[in-house]
Amino acid sequence: MQNDTPAERCIHEERVKYAVESMPPEDDIATMAARFKAISEPSRLKILLALSCGELCVEHLTQAVGGNQSAVSHQLKILKDNKIVKARRNGKQVMYSVSDGHVMTMISVAKEHLGCDE
Repeated sequence: MQNDTPAERCIHEERVKYAVESMPPEDDIATMAARFKAISEPSRLKILLALSCGELCVEHLTQAVGGNQSAVSHQLKILKDNKIVKARRNGKQVMYSVSDGHVMTMISVAKEHLGCDE
């Protein structure tokens, strides 16, 4: 049995120090986790994939992703609450679009990795 302290056993103290110093605040981590959770649900992911082609109203989103308008509206509210999509009124219609291009970048990277065995 070794009597080394954890600090004596650690050969990567600088890495640990850097990891601690570069860690975002807890509130930011919670926000990131909430956004990952929001995009990880399959129907919300389908909505985002449809919106990657451009702005759409609820009716057209429902046609694009399947399901019913009530369910799509519910999923859009979750995406909107997480600031992933935005809405704008166009007469009687509400048009939805992706508000954060970074989310679409993450989804594109995930799509690219579907066939990877790495």
